[in-house]
Amino acid sequence: MRAVSGAETIGRTMAIRIVLLSIAAVFVAPSVQGQVELGGYVLTDSRARLEDGKLLWNENRLKLDLNASPTSEAHVFSEFWIRGFGASEAATTRDLMGLDKRKSNPWDLVLREAYVDLYGFFTPDLDLRIGRQRIAWGTADKINPTDNLNPDDLEDIWDFGRHLGTNSVLAQYYLGDVTLSAVFTPGFTPATLPPPDWAAALSTPIALPGGVEPSNVSDELDMPVNTLREAASVAVKIARPVLNYDLSLSYLTGRSDFPVPMRVVLAPVDSNSVNIHSTLVYPRMSVVGADLSGAIRTVGVWAEIAVFFPEAVYTTVDMSALGLGQQEVASLPDEHFARYVIGGDYTFAGGLYINAQFIHGFAHELGRDCLHNYVVAGLEKKLRNDTVKVTAAAAVEIPDSAHPGDNYAIIGMPEIAYYPSDNSEIACGVRVIGEKGQTSFGQLAEMDEGYIAFKYAF
Repeated sequence: MRAVSGAETIGRTMAIRIVLLSIAAVFVAPSVQGQVELGGYVLTDSRARLEDGKLLWNENRLKLDLNASPTSEAHVFSEFWIRGFGASEAATTRDLMGLDKRKSNPWDLVLREAYVDLYGFFTPDLDLRIGRQRIAWGTADKINPTDNLNPDDLEDIWDFGRHLGTNSVLAQYYLGDVTLSAVFTPGFTPATLPPPDWAAALSTPIALPGGVEPSNVSDELDMPVNTLREAASVAVKIARPVLNYDLSLSYLTGRSDFPVPMRVVLAPVDSNSVNIHSTLVYPRMSVVGADLSGAIRTVGVWAEIAVFFPEAVYTTVDMSALGLGQQEVASLPDEHFARYVIGGDYTFAGGLYINAQFIHGFAHELGRDCLHNYVVAGLEKKLRNDTVKVTAAAAVEIPDSAHPGDNYAIIGMPEIAYYPSDNSEIACGVRVIGEKGQTSFGQLAEMDEGYIAFKYAF
């Protein structure tokens, strides 16, 4: 664990003060009281492994949204997360001493978004958004193949669809019922990966010589050079309604936010084990996307597809120290591949809501041979004057559609939520994983968990 410097402590303290002063300004400045709005929520989320009761997640989050409209031509928005984690990271008594208590009582401050909207920029039909922002593209439910402008945030592997904000410029031009969008992001930000307990779902096992086991596994990232040529991304989109559907076409050129191994070195420890060191890169990638959403009678429907054109990455596996020389394999061939989602939802007369999606390819699956199929479905029913909601959700992963009975993972996610008052929710449930064969989520079969969460929005 890296030691926290005095400068970092002062910097975080100053950041907290700035946030609190900004909030205070909302209430003590009568001249702008009608132009500034403060909102957000308080969330407590605790999870434990069913097998042994190990605490897997214990977060307390304060989300603060600040909206300001100083003029009719401008709008300012910011979103902060102030979070505390219940698991202490203290390793020595020294970690319990002094003013910095973030090892004995961990917390962090996250700037999710902070941007300015300029309406009617040069022309009444052009809007500009500048700053750190979350630009969500796509029409599917949480899993969006065309949503590639912001890096994935997989810190919480169960919070599907979560992304990081990026420092970008978004321009939108309105031409009748047609909307033209252009996005420029000058820098590169990689995806946030899950904690070690959950990272197995995204990892690909390394094939080792017979009888050899890994001892120490390490890696390093070969990040893009921080120049516009190497790190910037550009995207455009055209959207318009057609009949009863909203349609859009998009194009992006940038980089994958998930790394791909470029070099793997195996070094012997003894006759039965080796150390493994990998160098990973973020390949260039262009994406052509299309989506639609609408309704067929009373059934809501959506479809979304993204075709990826990656830069080839060849991985050199160096086993010279084992007397086996070097091998080169195409870990990401320069051939296009497609991810897509088809889904729909419907509410029955009695209030029973159903939502289902077929998904081909998750965000971390790169290349034709790596794409798995998923079916996700959920039922919701509200009871007792909408104060109780019962949810039964499940997901099935099928890597090999030719032999689905031999290779699959099933995730069951039942939940019950109670709403004791306006804006408050108490939810509890479990996530249980069953598997057969080799699947991504099947690698988490020992991580069945139960959880309870409380949320109050204001």
